Amino acid sequence: MDVNTSRELADLAVEAARAVGDRLRGAFRSRPEIQTKRDFHDPVTVHDKAAEEDIRAVLERHCPDSVVVGEEGGTRGEGAVHWYVDPIDGTANFAAGLPFFCTSIAAARDGEVVAGVVYDPVRDDEFTAWLGGATCNGEPIRSAGAATEREAMLLSSYPTPRDLAEDEEGALRRFSRMTQAFAAVRRPGSAALKLAHVAAGWSDVAYGTRVNAWDVAAGSLLIKQAGGVYIPLSGSVFEPGGYLATVGGFDLAGSVLADVAGARSAR
Repeated sequence: MDVNTSRELADLAVEAARAVGDRLRGAFRSRPEIQTKRDFHDPVTVHDKAAEEDIRAVLERHCPDSVVVGEEGGTRGEGAVHWYVDPIDGTANFAAGLPFFCTSIAAARDGEVVAGVVYDPVRDDEFTAWLGGATCNGEPIRSAGAATEREAMLLSSYPTPRDLAEDEEGALRRFSRMTQAFAAVRRPGSAALKLAHVAAGWSDVAYGTRVNAWDVAAGSLLIKQAGGVYIPLSGSVFEPGGYLATVGGFDLAGSVLADVAGARSAR
């Protein structure tokens, strides 16, 4: 795909993400009723579902010959362009009133992510990526920061409840190694927004397990176009699994994550 077409898709993703910004800001800290999906650790609200429908309407109006893959509504449509939509990445934070959640939308064609946006409606931060670059609020971003883990901020939700259920001893051992090795470890939630912060150089490393394409597709392109490193631990951003992302120049080979993530990926 040429750069201009990629940029047009990125602009459409921005329009769709911003179309739900007012809804999410208005509902934030309203303590919406929560339902659950897989279990009580996996919440969903009426705003997730309504926001996704609004996003689908924008994408289908401007790009009718495409497929929309949404976290809440599944896969609909036909066409060469595939959209991956997470209307609220970080629903638990949104529902509780913690301001770390976002809308993530990515476009892919021929098995390649070609455009994406991660939009933080609380801060009105718009992280946009296409094949020609990456920006935050229109300004170019560069994924640069700490070179070693002793200086680095790690964003990770590992271990998740499912990680602990599968191998509690091993998961806690790996988490202990991470906590001791990095200067700081934080668990803010929202894989997409964590990746955006690494792309902007606001944090240095992001690591997670059990994500889907709608969680990380846009963020993966942000990282790459900003000069960072994104590794899908499942082998593809489109396959469920884990991910590891770092700012450019980070010594991953010398980090405990080279072993921790490798061991987790092999399970």
